[in-house]
Amino acid sequence: MNTLSYKTISANQATVTKEWVLIDAENQVLGRLSTKAARLLRGKLKVNYTPHVDCGDNVIIINAEKIILTGKKMDDKVYVRHTGYPGGQRFATPKELLAKKPISVVEKAIRGMLPKNRLGRELFRNLYVYAGPEHPHQAQQPKTINLNSIK
Repeated sequence: MNTLSYKTISANQATVTKEWVLIDAENQVLGRLSTKAARLLRGKLKVNYTPHVDCGDNVIIINAEKIILTGKKMDDKVYVRHTGYPGGQRFATPKELLAKKPISVVEKAIRGMLPKNRLGRELFRNLYVYAGPEHPHQAQQPKTINLNSIK
């Protein structure tokens, strides 16, 4: 079958076009925001998506302190960490985390949706989360995205 007129094109570092995207998290549900941001970071919305290449966009999230959790998750959900010492298991609710470090709730949600390997760690470096409406990336001219337009 030498008559095929199409080929599968795989993206690589030289052919990838990365853009800067701005997302406003004010009054957005955490899970919905995280899945859409993870898809943008991974590059799944692009035509030349390749699973083993960083072909996603750079994502800026502002107003992370104003996210919403549905139901009673603000009090019932528990984040577990360990200090490394015996008996060092620590627990925190999203309400406590939002009071201390507002960006950590959004970062934890998005990091959990990325691959657990070298590629996932590299993709996470393309995420920039800020608690307030200000961000230092004006020079990159980020494109504002409406989350309802992403499927």
